[in-house]
Amino acid sequence: MYINDDAVLIVRAPFSTSEKIINKVVLKYKNRLQKTQEEIQLRNLKFKKKEFVDGERFLYLGNYYNLKLVDNREVLLDFKDDFLLSKKYLSYAKNIFIIWYKERAYEKISQRVRRYAQKNGFEYNKINITNAQKRWGSCSHQGNLSFSWRLIMAPLSIIDSVVVHELVHLEVKNHSKAFWNKVGSLDPEYKEHKDWLKSNGYLLRLI
Repeated sequence: MYINDDAVLIVRAPFSTSEKIINKVVLKYKNRLQKTQEEIQLRNLKFKKKEFVDGERFLYLGNYYNLKLVDNREVLLDFKDDFLLSKKYLSYAKNIFIIWYKERAYEKISQRVRRYAQKNGFEYNKINITNAQKRWGSCSHQGNLSFSWRLIMAPLSIIDSVVVHELVHLEVKNHSKAFWNKVGSLDPEYKEHKDWLKSNGYLLRLI
């Protein structure tokens, strides 16, 4: 069970699970779920969906930068202390931003993965950038590492924390004490980084 970004309860269960059992489990955690829903609803009131207007602010590596709409028809989206977006492509602004973020996410995250892998002897297969809304990163049994493009909006320390988390999963597949001990040795402030994502992850989106 989890509450999504729209404060809607999502319940996943085996196909054979009866509705009675599902309801029993939901009722067991009713108070906690309602509290989480209220927190997300309040949070969403603070978050304003992007309208892609001149002067609007967009996150990149933990900092906000203004959007400037320009007449240059050859530039879809450029970044020079501010985001520069051609007025001609304004109707495609959201997709253009997502493509830009994905490209930067792959470049930066690949760089950080290589850095930590080489320094600590991790061996991985390949890196994927995903559209995941709830999962910041994952590690497959084949050694493939996947990361949400939205991470590129977060500070570098947060990106590094997620990278370390997934790299350690190459060696320890669960979240045992041994796993967290290994994570802590590479990222001593991982608890603070987890808390940051929990509190601010909702900001790392466009809509």
